[in-house]
Amino acid sequence: MAKKYKILKVMKVGSIMVGPGAATRENEEFAKVNAELVEVYDTNKNDVIAAAKDADVILLGSVPVSRWILEAAPKCIAVMCQSVGYDMIDVKAATENNILVVNNPSFEWCIEEVSNHALTLLLDCAKKVKLLDGMVREGRWAEAKKAQPWMGSVYGQTLGIVGCGAIGRMVSRKAQCFGLKVIGYDPYIMHPWLAAESGIKLTSFEEVLKCDYVSLHPDLNDTSFHMMNEKAFAQMKPSAFLINTSRGKVVEEPALVKALQEKKIAGAGLDVFETEPLPKESPLMKMENVVLLPHSASYSTPAFDLAPINIALEVARVLTGKLPKNVVNKSITPRVKLV
Repeated sequence: MAKKYKILKVMKVGSIMVGPGAATRENEEFAKVNAELVEVYDTNKNDVIAAAKDADVILLGSVPVSRWILEAAPKCIAVMCQSVGYDMIDVKAATENNILVVNNPSFEWCIEEVSNHALTLLLDCAKKVKLLDGMVREGRWAEAKKAQPWMGSVYGQTLGIVGCGAIGRMVSRKAQCFGLKVIGYDPYIMHPWLAAESGIKLTSFEEVLKCDYVSLHPDLNDTSFHMMNEKAFAQMKPSAFLINTSRGKVVEEPALVKALQEKKIAGAGLDVFETEPLPKESPLMKMENVVLLPHSASYSTPAFDLAPINIALEVARVLTGKLPKNVVNKSITPRVKLV
């Protein structure tokens, strides 16, 4: 009899990770390798621990995959997430336990959607779309016309990209269609020619901060945590805009609020925040020069239908003895032999 595999996903009550069509296709892929997806809710820690005991793979659900979950899973070969970012997984604990961490940087899923989203926020900030739309809807046509100055341009301006991975490079390629000149900063880039191929001139963080638009695309780690702080904002132009579609904690939010209030920068387009949902009392809520979106950069209906399929295929690779394509902690020796 063929071995039956268990895939575990820990969820919050009421959360939905994939649509019904994607879930069906996901389960079809699991069935091909005789694997079953089991969802358990985080309302009872003992239930999670019991479910983890015989899990072969853990999928990131709506609950962080913390050390205690990983250490309760002695059979687990890999923990996987359907996003590019993997900060909800305790990578250190996974590595110490020889568990592979796998993410999903596919073009069809995050790269196209997030790059489009970043440029949407940039254009919204540049052309005051949110502000002027609100005024027109309120019948304030004449005020809206007067509110247009000062408005900068997009063509011929400079875009500074922090984090020149696949998303940052795609933003660069698309930004050049609008006539933006692109420079970038990435201390971790392994192949600088990839940046050059996408039209990015690599330079220092300080030089990137001098750009007309600064778009954030780093992984969240010890280096990027609060990299946009009071010191960083002091180096930006008063006419510059910050765009963040990466992770909220890359930006020190009180420092951003202060920079906006003191007009150290002209505005911001934000899809992510230090605390999510963004608290109603946040000063950002009342700022007309800030565009606020609900951590939705990766979303489109086709992309969300595809995302779990990519991870289902990674699960199938692992359960059939193959290394997954997108391993984060490549230095470990997996718990089982993978080729």
